[in-house]
Amino acid sequence: MTRSTYEQVERPSLKGGARPAPTTSGQRRRKPAFTARRGLVIAAYMAPAALFVAVFIYYPMLRGSQMAFRHWNLTDLTDTSWVGFGNFQAIFTDPAWSTVLSNTALWVFASIVPQFVIGFAIALWLRRRFRFRGLYQALVFFPWAISGFLIGILFRWMFNSEFGVVNDLLEKAGLIDEPIAWLADPKMAMIAVIVANIWYGVTFFSIMILAALQSIPNDLYEAAELDGAGKVRTLFQVTIPYIRMTLALTVLLRVIWIFNFPDIIFGMTGGGPNNETHIVTTWMITITQQGDYGKASALGLIVVAVLLVFSVFYLLATREKKGAHS
Repeated sequence: MTRSTYEQVERPSLKGGARPAPTTSGQRRRKPAFTARRGLVIAAYMAPAALFVAVFIYYPMLRGSQMAFRHWNLTDLTDTSWVGFGNFQAIFTDPAWSTVLSNTALWVFASIVPQFVIGFAIALWLRRRFRFRGLYQALVFFPWAISGFLIGILFRWMFNSEFGVVNDLLEKAGLIDEPIAWLADPKMAMIAVIVANIWYGVTFFSIMILAALQSIPNDLYEAAELDGAGKVRTLFQVTIPYIRMTLALTVLLRVIWIFNFPDIIFGMTGGGPNNETHIVTTWMITITQQGDYGKASALGLIVVAVLLVFSVFYLLATREKKGAHS
């Protein structure tokens, strides 16, 4: 083979241009330089969303924060004088405050524990392979798509003392002799709204925990089986330790939501009877409906402060989870 033939084989000609320079695997594509024009384009795309958030979120928050330190009542708008911490003092000295506070703690704790336990059990069951598993998953996850207020109305009918299905089932089972006035008795009403919230929130734990369970490698279960570990030991030494951060994050997130979730209570009792089923958020809405915006705004700031504390714990837990995976 002659030299000219070798050059024709090894260096084929390119039509209409020069031969491209060779590239190496270590070379990186250069990022386009950030210019003022690119910054203006980015700002133009972000402007509508930023304006929407500023007008409908941050501005009302600032106005509400200002109302919390003023006398702001719809019955007398001529007097919006500065009262400092007077609205906060009115909240803490209100006779209903102790009941609202204890109801809120009971509402969160008595809801979160059964939701977690039942949701965990359902997630473990749905992780197994069986016929019509997809159908069962759809039935379990369906309640999460329904409005909380609508769930409250549904359970108000179910717990009705005259034609409610709950009393009917209890009577047929021989557990009660006469209908129970669930929503007329303060203690029974609180139990009823908690039961409704448990039913509604189980779905969230089932979804989150099932997603975490599906990320566990089967090799761990096979190794535990070879070591002779039973189901209970495998649960507490393999399953729970592997997904513990997901469980902690799910519980923290659900605590935040339950604390700030008045929908079911308003749908079932509206805070009654005699304001005995109020939690902090439902009481705040009731005060707003009464026209005392100053007191309601002060209560809203208290709610925001509590939620910020839980949010800090959530962010710290999230950072710890990212550090564990890195």
